[in-house]
Amino acid sequence: MTQAKSVEVADIFRQYGHAYRVSRKMPLNHIRTMRAIERCRTQELGGHVDECDSCGRIRISYNSCRNRHCPKCQFLSKEKWLEQRKQDLLPVPYFHVVFTIPAKLRPLALRNKRALYNILFRSVSETLIELTRDPKHLGGQIGFICILHTWGENLMDHLHIHCIVTGGGLSLDGTRWISCRKGFFIPVKVLSRLFRGKVIDYLKKSWETEELEFPGNISKLQDQFAIFLKDLYKEEWVVYSKPPFKNTETLLEYLGRYTHRIAIGNHRILKVKDGEVFFLWRDYADGKKKKIMRLEVSEFIRRFLLHVLPEGFVKIRYYGLLANRKSNTTLSHCRKLLDTVQTSNKNVNETWQEFLLRVCGMDLITCPFCKKGRMVRKEIILPPRCNSPPQERKAW
Repeated sequence: MTQAKSVEVADIFRQYGHAYRVSRKMPLNHIRTMRAIERCRTQELGGHVDECDSCGRIRISYNSCRNRHCPKCQFLSKEKWLEQRKQDLLPVPYFHVVFTIPAKLRPLALRNKRALYNILFRSVSETLIELTRDPKHLGGQIGFICILHTWGENLMDHLHIHCIVTGGGLSLDGTRWISCRKGFFIPVKVLSRLFRGKVIDYLKKSWETEELEFPGNISKLQDQFAIFLKDLYKEEWVVYSKPPFKNTETLLEYLGRYTHRIAIGNHRILKVKDGEVFFLWRDYADGKKKKIMRLEVSEFIRRFLLHVLPEGFVKIRYYGLLANRKSNTTLSHCRKLLDTVQTSNKNVNETWQEFLLRVCGMDLITCPFCKKGRMVRKEIILPPRCNSPPQERKAW
């Protein structure tokens, strides 16, 4: 019995994407994302031909779209990012802290993505920096990474930020390293209430300066926004902290699961049948049970596109000791105080094929047919647009 071909997001877009696009008005970045995923690793993007220098067999490879929302284009980016993060790690515990906005804010966030996402990043970073500088909690400067996620397992909007936080920090006068207590050094209720206050304050300022938009179903909210903010103050906002990671390897493995994740990976899609998509999801409201979600194709595409980020928006940000503009100098100073040395990167000149072989054991250099020769580049395949005569290119 032959195993059924696995279904990918790209397959769904290729079969149903055109009908979806012509049936509704869509933002340009949504259209670009869909078309990139449809073309990924197809002849439309061009590619190259490799030939084995021993047996002469040919292998044709098509180019990736490199879109950050594509399920097939995150692996190499993720592994390169993790390799770079190894240079930043200090020999201290690291904690995982998650900040989540209430469900009431989700409709506003969907219609004001850039503004709300920036408010969320700013509120999270200011909350952690302000509280850890307080001697009551630590009295030092920490380093942390913030990673934006906008989805839940069912593909609906669920806006939250994951933070990886150093367990301790550099004293404010820069003379010593201050270790944190065994458990996370800030009570989650303290984090939650300061975070809530900051988000609501920034929302109020954005409303007063007319930065926020209230289209469609949330139009009435504009005139009732002051009442809406008061109701948000009455809620307890969800912030939680997980125990520290056991070691560096555990931390990097965990980071790899979160940093370059997209709304749904191809491995979760089971099948497409009669215009419906079936995929696996974990129901956290029911004891984290694994279930099968069944959606009409148009609803599946709609939910996927909810999580397309604004053009140029940065979803991974660094703060404190890890802030890009000063991290090398600051981290070097912290290592001296902690009596440790930085691991050197001896592979700066390796090709991406050599990188994959070293990090993941994926050998794209050795011939997959005879297992003896090396695959040598013989030809570049240009995309159809580049191959067509000048008079034909105008039609694209």
